Amino acid sequence: MDGASATGVMSHLSLLEAKTTGRKAQPVQRSRVSELRAEVEALSARRDNLKAEIETYKKLQKIRSLMDQQSTHEDEEELGEDSEILELLRLMARHEQLKDLLYAHHIIGGYDIVKTHQGKGVCLLLTTSYQGVFLETYNLEIDLKPTLRISRHNVPPFIPLKSLEEQSSFQTDLRTFLDVLGQHLNAFAGRKQQLKFVKELHPSVEVMESNVLCSKLVMMFTVPTEKTAVLCSLDYTDHTKCLPTRVVLESEDNEALPDSPEWKNFHSLLMNTPVHQVLITMKEMGIIV
Repeated sequence: MDGASATGVMSHLSLLEAKTTGRKAQPVQRSRVSELRAEVEALSARRDNLKAEIETYKKLQKIRSLMDQQSTHEDEEELGEDSEILELLRLMARHEQLKDLLYAHHIIGGYDIVKTHQGKGVCLLLTTSYQGVFLETYNLEIDLKPTLRISRHNVPPFIPLKSLEEQSSFQTDLRTFLDVLGQHLNAFAGRKQQLKFVKELHPSVEVMESNVLCSKLVMMFTVPTEKTAVLCSLDYTDHTKCLPTRVVLESEDNEALPDSPEWKNFHSLLMNTPVHQVLITMKEMGIIV
């Protein structure tokens, strides 16, 4: 075969190879185009879904706002939705409200709560009790968003509310804060109730001194056998307790009466038993008038 013929054959073979390669590439290109189109369609569908979710969220927020404000039926009709869709949106808004309340109930560990009028937080009800009797109820209104914040309360000013908030992990562990606050309130209620019982049940015992926190109580009673007066001072330095941390007994004219074994027993009893109950025991034994 001469050179010209060889060149012609080679050219023909190259042409056939190019055609074959082209046929193989076309299906690959078509497949890639199909994939891109499918991806575009999926992204478009996702975009439409997000737009729909945003619109629904806006309507839910508006309906929830109207519900919180106790708006009329005419106010809801301004949304321009038919009755079935409006009712569905109303139910969805109510569901969101309940979810927020359940979340709040979860983080505070089961305390009684009610929704605030503005719908931005909750009002906690802290009920105090002593010896099985319910006493005062205190309210603590807390905004939940954007951060936890005490907005209003009727906690007595001598309870260190701000200090308790600063000392606890208020933002992350609200229940611990409420538990400690509850201890302060219940202890105060218990001390206050004991003072009330002392005055009501023991008119012969003279209350010489007490304070608004009921953390100090000074009494005077008379020992009938010696006809002498005894001054009893109770200090409640632990404000989360309704039992004293220090008891001092002093007799009249520097008598050694409080140092006797009998009075030492009563000293121990006063440290571990409510004072009005100890006075009942002392009266029944004839120790005091």
